[in-house]
Amino acid sequence: MSNLMDPVVTIVTPSYNCSRFIKETIASVKAQTFTDWEMIIVDDCSSDNSCEIIEAEAALDSRIKLHRLQKNSGAAVARNTAMNMSRGRYLAFLDSDDLWLPTKLELQLDFMRTQDVGFSFTSYRVMSEEGELTERVIGVVPSINYDTLLKNTIIGCLTVMLDRHKLGQVQMPNIRAKQDTGMWLSILKKGHLAYGLPVELSYYRLVKGSISNNKIKAVYKMWRLYRDVEKLNPFKALWCLMNYVKNAVFKRL
Repeated sequence: MSNLMDPVVTIVTPSYNCSRFIKETIASVKAQTFTDWEMIIVDDCSSDNSCEIIEAEAALDSRIKLHRLQKNSGAAVARNTAMNMSRGRYLAFLDSDDLWLPTKLELQLDFMRTQDVGFSFTSYRVMSEEGELTERVIGVVPSINYDTLLKNTIIGCLTVMLDRHKLGQVQMPNIRAKQDTGMWLSILKKGHLAYGLPVELSYYRLVKGSISNNKIKAVYKMWRLYRDVEKLNPFKALWCLMNYVKNAVFKRL
């Protein structure tokens, strides 16, 4: 049962060898105009000094919490661990190299409460690994359902907010990639819709070597999500994949 002292929002952040970026990511959370949040950072056995940086930040702000996994398990386990520890009604997701604009939580919470929705996502801008902002802004659609998301790549994890009072308990599938998309699909499969807020509220860092930046690997991981998690037959999976690739190309343009 919720306690009156529980935060409104839990921010879920997986961490792995993120010492170059994590302090800036945390700073973007601390700069939020909405302040009733907790940030749970789950470290996946980093070999750099990520944990020391996070511990120093947590010592300065009790809203920031660090949990260390005992063995390297992947982002899905890290995020699920954070969600299991969370106390907020709303879940928001921010990876350890991405950034939020200061009004992100305030505007998105207001949107969800005003529109009475349980799942929202927003526009975001792509930045380089070095933090240089690009001209690429990923927009939103007013709403998206399960069948449409199977063929699309429009929901950025760093933009998502979920209301657990409306959606119930949520978990990511324990896969090494596309686990966020897998969770969005599991929610929408129950008949929920995801609603887009057409405001740029986040910066997504494009890191060299990441799965999201390796297009061939990303397509293969999407195929495995269709077949292994969603259990689509090969023909429907191929149809969805063709549309996914087409929409991904349009998104880049």
